[in-house]
Amino acid sequence: MRVLIRYFFRGVRLILAPVMLISEKLSTPKSVERTEEEQAKVDAACQDLALYQFRTCPFCIKVRKEIARLGLNIELRDAQLDPAHKKALQEGGGKVKVPCLKINHEDGREEWLYESDAINRWLHQHFA
Repeated sequence: MRVLIRYFFRGVRLILAPVMLISEKLSTPKSVERTEEEQAKVDAACQDLALYQFRTCPFCIKVRKEIARLGLNIELRDAQLDPAHKKALQEGGGKVKVPCLKINHEDGREEWLYESDAINRWLHQHFA
């Protein structure tokens, strides 16, 4: 019975994954307008950020849309398909859970921020 349930949900994911990705492309908002100098400052600040994510995770899509809306150039790291990123997420953040924003602070410490709402709130506080 477990095998049947597992294959059922894999089938559902296979069907929904392309729909979710197309929906993301069609509904991603335009980014905010900044001067070249302001955008350069934002880009420099984004060098210390990395988003660990799965491509079809709805919460990751929510964060990616907010990143696009704010016009941020944050490195996206796929923790589902790349074993090195998955291992880094496990060792650094303590668990393989996405989305997770890795923040490298100026004093050298790393902060691992989980939960899409918390990540979006942090991005708004620093870049909105």
